Amino acid sequence: MKTLTKGNCSIYLFEDSKVIAITADNIIVGNPVEFIIDDCDSSNTVLHEGVTAPDDWIGHKYDFDGTTWTQNPDWVDLSAE
Repeated sequence: MKTLTKGNCSIYLFEDSKVIAITADNIIVGNPVEFIIDDCDSSNTVLHEGVTAPDDWIGHKYDFDGTTWTQNPDWVDLSAE
């Protein structure tokens, strides 16, 4: 798997085969293009490859420092409210 992190927060999770192009302006997902992430770019995100995400991974729930997954202390489970 691959995870895209912004400030160490894991915001997206992709299969290893998914093409991710990180540019100075945005991030392009897929080839052909499936979607574009406009609020992320090469200056504020890192793509980590070969990761094993937690089984209950949800965007923003976990931080990833390149080695270790930890639950994001600011994450709120909105489905529980």
